[in-house]
Amino acid sequence: MEFDRRKRISQHLDIAPLIDIVFLLLIFFMLTANFIMQPGIKIALPQAKTSQPQEERIIVSISEDNRIYLNESQVDIASLEEALRAKLEEAPKKVVVIKADKKIDLGLAVRVMDIAKGAGAEALSISTEKGEPGVK
Repeated sequence: MEFDRRKRISQHLDIAPLIDIVFLLLIFFMLTANFIMQPGIKIALPQAKTSQPQEERIIVSISEDNRIYLNESQVDIASLEEALRAKLEEAPKKVVVIKADKKIDLGLAVRVMDIAKGAGAEALSISTEKGEPGVK
């Protein structure tokens, strides 16, 4: 007496195409991660030929509509000095970077610089974009 043997179906999962797709996705996300815009304060910085990258720790931003921000949080001009003083006490380097929109009143920028010096900043740096001045 002979039994009918069931033929076993070989179940094999080929993972080579899956690995190819995973590597392609990895490359895609690595390349597109550089193009994601960072949320923040919209400021059109002035341009300068000789601008150089600086280490940014304490940033005071002045937007086109004269709003003042200290490291991404909005402050008014009256409370800026005490907020800056608290930040400068924690910082190892007492450098304040000022990012001001190119359309603001110069008097406001000078006032902010004076407040920063009064709060204990040892150095001030004005942030610019690299490029030809006057050419956009």
